[in-house]
Amino acid sequence: MVPKRVFLTKGVGRDRDKLTSFEMALRNAGIARLNLVRVSSIFPPGCKQIARSRGLHLLSPGEITYVVLSENATNEPHRLIAASVGMAIPRDTEQAGYLSEHHSFGEKEKTAGDYAEDLAASMLATILGVEFDPDESWDNKREIWKISGKIVKTTSITQSAIGNKKGIWTTVIAGAVFISS
Repeated sequence: MVPKRVFLTKGVGRDRDKLTSFEMALRNAGIARLNLVRVSSIFPPGCKQIARSRGLHLLSPGEITYVVLSENATNEPHRLIAASVGMAIPRDTEQAGYLSEHHSFGEKEKTAGDYAEDLAASMLATILGVEFDPDESWDNKREIWKISGKIVKTTSITQSAIGNKKGIWTTVIAGAVFISS
């Protein structure tokens, strides 16, 4: 079974109970009604990214659904948290791409998203044989990969939130949800 489609989603949830906070984040992301199975970070060859709304429409309640999921939670007041999934797709659609999960404390949404995107692109570049300096800035590496012509698209989805001032649990999630049909 190789997924044919994927969509990106994100959510945030808050509750006095950590598990319920996670459930609320899944609801906010639109995927709470699914039986989620976490998978590692390979973007399947030939897989097409679709809009979240279209993807949610194609899934049925209770369906076993594969997802690359990043999550983070805190009950510390005012603590900044983030969860991000990065994606890198090769120009040759017969080759696999990469997804990455990144979760952090104290990073703003853009910083966490750029890091996840950089991580996915770096993993893909290593298997494609694109030479780069891992210590270069993300902007410089992005230019190298664009020039190489081997990586056609990179993107990320990130959810950040600040811990509730009263100390109730705050959970953030970001995910790449696969659809096999």
